[in-house]
Amino acid sequence: MKKQIVIAGLLVGLMSAGAQASIMITEWMYSGANGEFVEITNMGGAPIDLTGWSYDDNSDTCGSVDLSSLGVLQPGQSAVFTEAVEGDFRTAWSLAPTVPVLGGVTDNLGRNDAINIFDASCTLVDRLRYGDQDFVGSIRTQNRSGNPITLAALGANDPYQWKLALDGDEYGSYFSTGLDQGNPGTFVPEPSTLALLTLCGVSLIRRRR
Repeated sequence: MKKQIVIAGLLVGLMSAGAQASIMITEWMYSGANGEFVEITNMGGAPIDLTGWSYDDNSDTCGSVDLSSLGVLQPGQSAVFTEAVEGDFRTAWSLAPTVPVLGGVTDNLGRNDAINIFDASCTLVDRLRYGDQDFVGSIRTQNRSGNPITLAALGANDPYQWKLALDGDEYGSYFSTGLDQGNPGTFVPEPSTLALLTLCGVSLIRRRR
C-alpha cells in the first residue's frame, strides 16, 4: 500500500510537470564554498538546442547571460551554469566531461533573488523566485542546494516546494571538495525513470481494479 501511495504521488507530479515547458530549473545553490550554481534539465522527450537561450536573476531581463555554449540537451540531460571557473567546478563536484557546464557567470544570485530562463525568442520558459527572508519558512540554499520535493515543484515558481540537499538523500546528493552538499549535473528521477514509474502505476491501478 505504501509503495502504491509513493508511486501515485510521483504520477501526480509527472502530470503536473508535463504541462510545463521542457527545460526546467531542477536545482540551485545561491552561495557555496565551490561557487553558486543553477541546474536545468530537459524534462521533455526530444533534444533541445540552447543556442540563443539565456538566464537572468531578478532583473528579469532576457539576454543577460548567454546559455548557448551549453549546446543541445538530450531528454533527461542536465546542464549547469556557475560563477566558478568551469574546470574548478567540475573538479569540486567530480563531474564527468559529458555534463555541460558554463562557468564564470557574473550575474550572481543573492539570498533573496530569482532565476529566469528564456528561450531563443525571449519567451520566459521557467522562473523561480526564492529567499528565506522574502518567503519566510522556505529554504536558504547556502552550502546546500535546493531540490524539488515533488515533480509538481518544477515550473511552479514556489520556493516552499523545495527542500535542502543532504548527503546520501534520494537525489543522490554528496559533498563537494568544499563540503557543499548537492547533486549538480544529474536530475533524479530522470524522464526514463518516470516513464517506467508511469507504467508501474498503470499496472498497479489495473491490479486494484
